[in-house]
Amino acid sequence: MRRNVPDRLRHFAKTMRHDATKAENMLWQALRRSQLEGFKFRRQVPIDGYILDFVCFKARLIVEVDGAQHAESTKDLARDAHFSKQGFRIVRVWNHEVTTNLEGVCLTILAELKNSGE
Repeated sequence: MRRNVPDRLRHFAKTMRHDATKAENMLWQALRRSQLEGFKFRRQVPIDGYILDFVCFKARLIVEVDGAQHAESTKDLARDAHFSKQGFRIVRVWNHEVTTNLEGVCLTILAELKNSGE
C-alpha cells in the first residue's frame, strides 16, 4: 500500500522504529517475519498523518501498544474512528500487558486476525 507520506513523518516513523519501547520490541519479535500464523505485520507505519505501531494490511488490523499517557485519550478516539471508517479494526494493548503476558496478547491479536475473514 503506497501512500504519499511527508518526509518529516517518514523520518519520525524511522526514528520511532529505532527508539521503540521495551513492550514494542517484545511484540515486534513475536510478530515479525510472519511468525504469527503467516500474517505479515509492519511496524511504525506512517499513514494519514498518524504513525501506527503495528499493522497487518491483509487483515486490516492495527495493533497499538499504549502507555499511561494514552489513558482516556480523546486523540486516540479520533484516530481510531478515522481508521475504522477506512475498514480497519484496532486492538489496543497496554505496555504492562505485553511485558507480563506476551503470549496472551499474541493470542488476542491472532483471534482478531482470524475474525477478519482472511
